[in-house]
This record gives sequence, structure tokens and C-alpha cells, in this order.
Amino acid sequence: MSTTGTTYAIQAEGLTKRFGAFIAVNAISFQVGQGEIFGFLGANGAGKTTAMRMLCGLSRPSAGQARVAGFDVRTQTEDIKRNIGYMSQKFSLYEDLTVTENIDFFAGIYGLPKERIRRQRDELIGKLGLGKEADKLVGGLPLGWKQKLAFSVAVFHGPRIVFLDEPTGGVDPVTRRQFWDLIYEATDQGITVFVTTHYLDEAEYCDRVSIMVDGKIAALDTPAALKQQFGTDSMDSVFYQLARGAKRAGT
Repeated sequence: MSTTGTTYAIQAEGLTKRFGAFIAVNAISFQVGQGEIFGFLGANGAGKTTAMRMLCGLSRPSAGQARVAGFDVRTQTEDIKRNIGYMSQKFSLYEDLTVTENIDFFAGIYGLPKERIRRQRDELIGKLGLGKEADKLVGGLPLGWKQKLAFSVAVFHGPRIVFLDEPTGGVDPVTRRQFWDLIYEATDQGITVFVTTHYLDEAEYCDRVSIMVDGKIAALDTPAALKQQFGTDSMDSVFYQLARGAKRAGT
């Protein structure tokens, strides 16, 4: 999708993060349109997780600026946190709580009315096919169900943007496809999706993709345009052509 003439969900200009003499994120600039699926790729150590933490209001930039959901990442971090959802690459729900308790807990953090929580919770449990597991501990669920539940909880409060950090790691191909169906449903509701993944075929599902190398954005465009630019028919090849020039060791 084109972001021309659209409202930007994310705007970054010269965004930088230093740790002493080490520059983890080096003056990156980009925009993400409202309702866009934006893939944020890079090898381990490229700086993508550090960049995501700044955009989520969890880490203060060393230089540059950014606005997320219209709020400044330096001065309005609490406003950002209220208007985004987040799912980490490690399972982000409480395994010693039941499915119902997890939903109620996270919805309560965002201050949703109890009646809305109850109504949406029942709808969600039904949609995910978790009716028989609603009162079971989340720790006992298969990984695929855990991941789909974690995503659903991340967008339960209707955020303007959801950040997904390698959300499909370790799940089987069928479950990954089902997970992306949930992502498409979220964008149909106007939610912007900012996603990192190490499955290069998933880059094909994104409207646009950026690829970070050594703390900088080395390429940014639609998957089709990137493949044309690099003379290949796969995003794997695009990624490896860029990653070969990386100087940092993976971490």
C-alpha cells in the first residue's frame, strides 16, 4: 500500500541510540502509514529490537525524533503506551493464570469497563476455539494457541498500533498462516502492525519492508519493489545480499 496522503502512525527522523561509543541504532528515518503492515527485518545485532523499544516509549533516544500514534517518544511515553499493543518474541502472558484471568488482567490494565471486557472476552474465546480451555492455565496450552491468544490480548483494547517482535517463532506453518489471518483482521479494523520476523517468507505478507544492517536502514520498499531492485524472486535473497555486508557479529 502507498502511504502517500495518509496519516502516519509512526514517523521517525534521525532516530539514534548510543550505548557509550557503540551506536546501536544509527540515524534511521522512515514513516508508517495508518493501517499498514510494516515489516522490520534485520539479523541479530542489527538494532531492530533497540529501535522498537524506543518507538514503544521504553528507551529514550540519544538523538533524533519520532512520533508514535501522534505522540513524542521523548516527552509523551505514557500516552504512547496507552495507544499501542505489544507482543514480545517470548510468550508474554502469565502461564500460571487461566485464559480468562489473563484476558481480564490485561484488559483491566487499560481501564476497559467490566461489561465490555466480559462481552469481548466471551467473543474472543469463542473465535479462538478456546471455550473448553477458558478456565485452564495458559501454561498448559499448545504454543500456537498461546501465540494467537497473546496477539489477541495485545489488540484487545483497540490500540492504534501493535508491535510484534518475532511473534510466530517456533510455531508450525499452519499456525503461522492462522496467526497472519489475525493480523489481517486487525488491519481491517484500522490497527497498524509493526512486525519483526526471522521468517523471510512472512515479509511477503507485509505492505512494506525495511531491512536493517549495522544499525542503519539498508533498504525500504514493498516486497515486490525490493525483489526487482535486487534482481531476485525471493525476499530471502534480498535479505542475504544485504546481510552479507554486515560488520557486526550476531548477538
